[in-house]
Amino acid sequence: MKRFTTIALVALLAISALVMPAFAAEDAVEEPIEVRSQVFNDSAFENFTTGIEINSTNFAGFWYDIDDGLSSEVLVINTNDTKFAKGTSVYEKGITYTAEIKQSDYEAEFDNESVGTSDLTKYPVIGLFAEKYVPTDDTDASELAKLLIDTDDKYTLRTGSALELPGGYELTAKQIDVDGNKVWMELSKDGEFIEDEVIDVSTLTKGDSGVTWDFDVDVGDQSDVIVFRVHVTNVFQGQVDSLAVIEGLWLIDYENILEIESSDTFGEFEVDSTGGSKIVMFNDGTLTFSKDKKVNLYEGLYFQTADDSDYLRFYLAKEYTEPGTYEVRGSVAEGEGDFSWDAHSFAGFWYDLDENKNSETLNIKVTKDNVIEEEDLWYNTTIVQSDYEAEFDNESVGTSLLTTYPIIGLFAEEYVSIDDTDPGELVKLLLDNDDKYTLRTGSALDLPGGYELTAKQIDVDGNKVWMELSKDGEFIEDEVIDVSDLGKGDSGVTWDYDLDVGDESDVIVFRVHVTNVFQGQVDSLAVIEGLWLIDYENILEIETSDEFKELEVKQVGGESIKMFNSGTITLSKDKVTTLAEGMKLRTSDYSNVTEMRFYPFVERTIGDLSMPDPDEPDVDEPDVDEPDVDEPDVDEPDVDEPDVDEPDVPGGNDTPDEPGGIPGFEAVFAVAGLLAVAYFVRRN
Repeated sequence: MKRFTTIALVALLAISALVMPAFAAEDAVEEPIEVRSQVFNDSAFENFTTGIEINSTNFAGFWYDIDDGLSSEVLVINTNDTKFAKGTSVYEKGITYTAEIKQSDYEAEFDNESVGTSDLTKYPVIGLFAEKYVPTDDTDASELAKLLIDTDDKYTLRTGSALELPGGYELTAKQIDVDGNKVWMELSKDGEFIEDEVIDVSTLTKGDSGVTWDFDVDVGDQSDVIVFRVHVTNVFQGQVDSLAVIEGLWLIDYENILEIESSDTFGEFEVDSTGGSKIVMFNDGTLTFSKDKKVNLYEGLYFQTADDSDYLRFYLAKEYTEPGTYEVRGSVAEGEGDFSWDAHSFAGFWYDLDENKNSETLNIKVTKDNVIEEEDLWYNTTIVQSDYEAEFDNESVGTSLLTTYPIIGLFAEEYVSIDDTDPGELVKLLLDNDDKYTLRTGSALDLPGGYELTAKQIDVDGNKVWMELSKDGEFIEDEVIDVSDLGKGDSGVTWDYDLDVGDESDVIVFRVHVTNVFQGQVDSLAVIEGLWLIDYENILEIETSDEFKELEVKQVGGESIKMFNSGTITLSKDKVTTLAEGMKLRTSDYSNVTEMRFYPFVERTIGDLSMPDPDEPDVDEPDVDEPDVDEPDVDEPDVDEPDVDEPDVPGGNDTPDEPGGIPGFEAVFAVAGLLAVAYFVRRN
């Protein structure tokens, strides 16, 4: 029996060795969101006599309050300064960056009582490097905390349920009294208790909006700073459920204070002066604007230049990587009149900086009564030929030269037209990059849309790789790619997969560029440096008279799509109007006609959110306020990609990713064999 036990333990160890790698999953790689400014070029340096000014009107990344018309940040490139080298460099102190405190209204209707000399109808806010901060003092910008949330969205909490807030904070409705008048609420962070409060709504009378719990602590050099506010509007004690309704949340990251003093450096900036309500910085070194370059300023804020040797073309951008939903807006319009947006004035529209190409335009005429009459709004988009990011094999297929592909922006999303000149059939562009990936045989590279690319096997000579394209685990196509004939100067070998799509035949839907194959004593590797993929299984057909929310198709063909509003649109105050799929208008909370402001915008989301969808919570549906924020967004691809920073020569110190397949059958057969041996040994 001891002998059998020993062999059984060996079998269990074999199970562990074979099965455990299946659980060693990599973190998903989220695509960052870039919010860019207006595009500037060579002529800008000649036309701007006092400098190029970038502010909230031409850069959607800078904080802007549409209701009060407030903004905080201004960046000026001093083009007329003798220290500025036109088209090549900005010398020291050639850029001035200014941020100033503004007083902003809370989104929610909190109890607006006075505390000392502070009026709680407003709070101090300052934009800094395209992020929103709250000063701990109304008039001193030297101590700042990030604003985590400011909303009047409605959430319903069942007792015991936790509403997850940004920054790891949680708000829990602990208990509700038997009379349904009071709720015991607790604020915590990362599971650790911070503070609690019993909130009594029994004294609410008609016209009262609710009861506010304000939590204050000493922060930095300031005492009794309000860091959290929650507004409770209703409490309910039922036979089954006990509920608390909140319609207001405000929270700052008070545990992480950013202190700013003169001569402090932030990336390329040095603080020239602080104190009072304003921060002034300048670049403390030369910034070179060479072609195809990201000129980093500070933590995701940068200039991006075009890959163009003849002309300097660039924009200011802010890159976001943290999970959340970000609003990408166009320039702000005000009052009545004719207004228009294209890719230069609306960062949501598709734009190719390298080739200076764009596709979409939006034109709106607004009356003095804030109305857009029928056919006074026009949305037009046109097919353009775009270069592939990667250096694919550019062979001729029929009359098409594969150096470019037909792209069209539609409602601020990138689509590919099945036909070069007719946009009647469109598919979404899923991937177009020249990133480098190293695949070990058997490993799968996860692509958007549920697609996977697998390096099945590599031949013994290290000249060929057998690759397979699949979707959701289902085989699509495979190909043996031979790199043995690559000569000096050849970039690699491209596998093009084509099939019939819609009304078109032999449409290329997937491209992969293999640059190297390696057969080693331990590992077999394939290196790819180019991927292109369209969502060919989901075709968007567009015909005349089709309707997309507020828009009706007037014309399709001749490389263009034209749409107009088929009904009257009223720009009511503090309202979001959906024009078409994902493309919206936001209006200000104006009190008279002259103050009415609006802009177009789209939303971009990274990963899962720390807050439930504000459109979902409802008093009758308490369960929606208990989201599991640790679950990945099902709409985002789970990218189990090998490290893009792999060395150029396979087999270096950095090893490729582990195979993406799930051990299963191999483990079963191996363990079955070991147990069989154990059985016969014991029997003998």
